[in-house]
Amino acid sequence: MLFNSYIFIFFFLPITLVGFYIINKFRLIKLSIIWLTITSLFFYSYWNFVPTEGQSSTPQYFFLIILSLVFNHQMGAFITNCQPKSKQASILLWCGIAVNLALIGYYKYANFIFNSINEIFGTQITLLQIVLPLGISFYTFTQIAYLVDAYRGETKNNNYDLLTYTLFITFFPQLIAGPILRHDELIPQFRNLRKFIFSQRNFTIGLVWFCLGLSKKVLIADNISPWVGAIFKNTDSVNFIEAWFGALSYTFQLYFDFSGYSDMAIGLGLMFNIIIPLNFNSPYKATSIVDFWRRWHITLSNFLRDYLYIPLGGNRKGNVRRYINLMITMLLGGLWHGAGWTYVIWGGLHGLYLCINHGWAKLNLKMPKFVAWLMTFIAVIISWVLFRSASFSDAMEILKTMVGMNGITLPASPQGKLAFLSHLGFQLKTFADFNYLPVVNGSKLNSLMCIILLTFWVAYLPNTQEMIEKFRPNKWWAIFVGVITSLSLLSLNRVSEFLYFQF
Repeated sequence: MLFNSYIFIFFFLPITLVGFYIINKFRLIKLSIIWLTITSLFFYSYWNFVPTEGQSSTPQYFFLIILSLVFNHQMGAFITNCQPKSKQASILLWCGIAVNLALIGYYKYANFIFNSINEIFGTQITLLQIVLPLGISFYTFTQIAYLVDAYRGETKNNNYDLLTYTLFITFFPQLIAGPILRHDELIPQFRNLRKFIFSQRNFTIGLVWFCLGLSKKVLIADNISPWVGAIFKNTDSVNFIEAWFGALSYTFQLYFDFSGYSDMAIGLGLMFNIIIPLNFNSPYKATSIVDFWRRWHITLSNFLRDYLYIPLGGNRKGNVRRYINLMITMLLGGLWHGAGWTYVIWGGLHGLYLCINHGWAKLNLKMPKFVAWLMTFIAVIISWVLFRSASFSDAMEILKTMVGMNGITLPASPQGKLAFLSHLGFQLKTFADFNYLPVVNGSKLNSLMCIILLTFWVAYLPNTQEMIEKFRPNKWWAIFVGVITSLSLLSLNRVSEFLYFQF
């Protein structure tokens, strides 16, 4: 079930909210948790049991998450009952991590491994018929973090029962695509009686936050999606302007799609008085790659730092080891995103970026803020080309075109005032000759203007949380939210999955 669907907005969400607050009227807190758990499992199993176009129902994945929940809860209990960081706890922890990694390894990476072996050694290993379970990357990482916290003794005095633990993992706003939460961020809220009292303020802010996120996804990301597809399907024939247009389009599609989902998750949480942490903080305003990763997919960044980079040694064992740890962390972070070499290379590129960033910081040299922002933004755009491309060769075609290795084509008449540029090696074409620029309101120039406006938006305009801070329940806000929500709902006839569902 998708947040951006009629069945979710007009059926699932109202029924879940009404049931939750009716039960709370009678102060039946345990029953409220049961209700949220059942509805969250239904939210997940809707995809499992209801066939979609071109895909059969797969109820085994519902039972897969149930088995994962029971196993990790019990393993966490065993580890908690040991002395923190003891040998027995360590053995149990590694057993738990091994089972979780085996699970995600089979469903997400088995065919990637077999396919890689076939390509390298020329073998004919038959690929498995596997459908990737929704949210497996997120709920697996969340549970690994829980086991590590249990090993560290952080769950010692909490005594989480299976029901509460199940709701922690499956709470529907964050189940499918995050944020990646820690137990101490969510479970204490389920035990706070005030969280079960209806709050008009929280509900209103949550609704506005949800609508802003929905508009990001439906009005921006989904409309950009066809522009991206046209460029990346024709990597060998796009020109200089079209390559940059495609790279920037994907840069914005990914941001507005995933940050839109995260905004909706926060808004949904607030409707139930649950605070879900921020996952984005204007990442395209970053003035360094370190700054970028403090703003982009914040909960994943924190997970990689706390559960991978620091346990590897962090920066405690010298600069060389620090850079090695950064590269390992980002390579694995790239692999987490998807079973493909382009994701691994994307992660390695960001690891290299971070090493360069830390090396530059040691020189104590300052550069103008705009230059720092521009260099960071371009570096991120280049990495997204690798992230989006179907293959490394496709990515290289786009990147070579972006740097002018396949010639530089500019939008101008070959006989116009800029005709002299053709003598300097530039190719001049009218907009009509740009095959892969979309027509917006009758003009291909308008599509370029849209990209320029989006660049200005992400670099200078307030983000969602900054807008919420200025929210006041007045007629102007009502008109604004009403208009964008109406436009979003009218656009739901072309429902599309969120990009991070596939990761």
